[in-house]
Amino acid sequence: MNEAYVECLVKGKGPVFFKLLRYFMYFLAILGFGSVMIGLGAISVVLGFALAAGGYYLGMLAEVEYEYLYVDKELTVDKILAQNSRKRVASYSMERVEIMAPIKSYRLDNYKNRQTKDVDYSIGYEDKPDLRYVFYYEGGQRIILSPSEEMIKVMKNANPRKVYSD
Repeated sequence: MNEAYVECLVKGKGPVFFKLLRYFMYFLAILGFGSVMIGLGAISVVLGFALAAGGYYLGMLAEVEYEYLYVDKELTVDKILAQNSRKRVASYSMERVEIMAPIKSYRLDNYKNRQTKDVDYSIGYEDKPDLRYVFYYEGGQRIILSPSEEMIKVMKNANPRKVYSD
């Protein structure tokens, strides 16, 4: 058999706003629990638990990782929140991909004026050098990834006319 299997784990950059809001909610939860000693009652305890739970959830949203799994011309993307919960967010057949190239490649110039839905499963920021890749899926989606060199090599060997590494 001629199957290709590559997986890649990428730590995404979560929104800074979520991190700040998480600490603020923890602070308010501590104030809520502390107000019981002053004599404000059971409402402050319930409010404290609600704020602590909200802070925990925002903490999970602030720490995001993506796992790419390429198996025999199919790419699946899983989202991992706070190294705790995993959810499959997308699955793409490489036969339906129009083109895949580095984000600043000249090969994508013909696709820049398209009205597409952008989906970002990358590291979330421009690194030096920028190693993010873009692929257009069935003309309606523009997906941004940060795959490893090994994954690009395997994808290019399977689809030499669609995957470019410039």
